[in-house]
Amino acid sequence: MGRNRVCMERRKTMSTMIRPELSTRSRYWIEKHRYYELKHFCLQYPIWKKARSALDGFSKMPINSVPISKTNLISSPTEKCAEARLFYSDRIDMVEKIAKETDDNLGNYILKAVTEGVSYDCLRTRLDMPCCKDAYYNLYRRFFWLLSMERR
Repeated sequence: MGRNRVCMERRKTMSTMIRPELSTRSRYWIEKHRYYELKHFCLQYPIWKKARSALDGFSKMPINSVPISKTNLISSPTEKCAEARLFYSDRIDMVEKIAKETDDNLGNYILKAVTEGVSYDCLRTRLDMPCCKDAYYNLYRRFFWLLSMERR
């Protein structure tokens, strides 16, 4: 219980632990506000997963969880449900694909970090992540750089 509390407290201060902007000479440099945009995009991952799982039938689906179509021409509830599932699935798949592309062995740790805000210390101590801090933060930055390229 004590260890979870420490991890949760560290999660709250995670934004101050990782510098939002690297030197422009860095291989994985992205602009500070772009990093924050991508970070907040990833933190929506649990929401997307929950919303997608709630879309197993239109009758159970909350009205506000369906993204509005750009054309507003879809009138069939089945089509709306399918469009919403596709919307969430595309985002979930993108984040998972980029995490795997970042590193085959550590992709699951990176995914947990970027989607749940889990710190390096928690990943290392609670989940036995097999890498040093420098390697982890290099992969963490690589993840956001790859995601930035994907979301252009």
